[in-house]
Amino acid sequence: MKISVVGTGYVGLVTGVSLSEIGHTVTCIDIDQAKIETLKKGISPIYEPGLEKMMLDNMDENRLFFTTDFLKGFKNPDVIYIAVGTPENEDGSANLAFVEQVALDIAHYVNKDTIVVTKSTVPVGTNHKIKQIIDFHLKMDVKIEVVSNPEFLKEGSAIRDSFQGDRIVIGADSDEASTIIEEINKPFGVPVYKTDIRSAEMIKYASNAFLATKISFINEISNICERVGANVEEVATGMGLDKRIGNQFLNAGIGYGGSCFPKDTKALIQIAGNVHYDFELLKGVVEVNKKQQRLILDKLHDLFMSIHGKKVAVLGLAFKPDTDDMREAASIVVTEYLVENGAEVVAWDPVAAHNAKHILREEIKYVDAIEEALGGSDVVLILTEWNQVKNLDPKVFLLMNDPIVIDGRNCFKLGEIQKYNVEYHSVGRPSVLRRKVFL
Repeated sequence: MKISVVGTGYVGLVTGVSLSEIGHTVTCIDIDQAKIETLKKGISPIYEPGLEKMMLDNMDENRLFFTTDFLKGFKNPDVIYIAVGTPENEDGSANLAFVEQVALDIAHYVNKDTIVVTKSTVPVGTNHKIKQIIDFHLKMDVKIEVVSNPEFLKEGSAIRDSFQGDRIVIGADSDEASTIIEEINKPFGVPVYKTDIRSAEMIKYASNAFLATKISFINEISNICERVGANVEEVATGMGLDKRIGNQFLNAGIGYGGSCFPKDTKALIQIAGNVHYDFELLKGVVEVNKKQQRLILDKLHDLFMSIHGKKVAVLGLAFKPDTDDMREAASIVVTEYLVENGAEVVAWDPVAAHNAKHILREEIKYVDAIEEALGGSDVVLILTEWNQVKNLDPKVFLLMNDPIVIDGRNCFKLGEIQKYNVEYHSVGRPSVLRRKVFL
């Protein structure tokens, strides 16, 4: 198939590269000239394990192309994927300006019968609106079908998810269009679930909202565990053995972030509000997550009367490991507070430091080695569970002035920490206390 993908952000680029990998000829279109020039050089603007190599391989095979020229990009495609951003409005709703602009571009340039596939996360009813816009503004006498095909990619494992995902959801009004999109995706070998368009749109939001709910739930349980002397990891393991519950997304920590969960939960609350339904449960999920991101600061308060002049090492800035995405990362809230209260902040992250420098306070110092961050520090805050952190020998914390570790991601086994003269505080687990802190 000849496929055009509009948008070279996270979803668009991974979608285009993956479709080219299974044999389709793909042209990725974006209005950002600088980004397209970077992509033409075989350089990915985002960090995603395995993506850049796959991109280069398919460019070499003449299956993957990049352009800013819509006339060229829309030249006789069989299918056009919409994969542009739907940023959050002030009221939490999804901003559809970019999606609607693509619909207008398709109407202007398309010159043959085409299937338009929406990958962007959009509110229920948007795909029908896209078809109305295209049909109203069409320049030529062609037939357009619109299909909802939401993405379920996890940052840091997006390539694996493309080829080993749980399901591919296809929502369509036309059986013929649905079958064509199913055939396009068949080489992935992932089970296909067909439904109507509005249900497909809702599946995306409902899935992310449910996963966010599991995260906030286990975080609330972890807060109770700390107060009653239980260990949230053992509680989560015991819960996860129940097949009705499952063991995924039951890792206690300092909340979720990224481009999907925060935006999609608030958008679903707004979607519910638009039909006069108060989604109280999901509102609670959002509030719990906001509170949880500050948990590490509460623990810091318990240890220090003041952090003014203290050297604080921060390990991990991205919202999760294996990505350079800083959107809604806990490090934004945490480091802002540290700087505001006079702490000397030294931060380490293996891939997100470049993006962080454009978002976090300029007073923050960035280092390339964990040991450099720890050296002479008064306390270390672990915000991202990078493997480089999880694989540390705990004795490295002895480089600190007075080893105090606040681990927001439960990276270490309590038994391992207890072998060293380190004070260790984590989430939902008993603290390891080796000394009293006098200030």
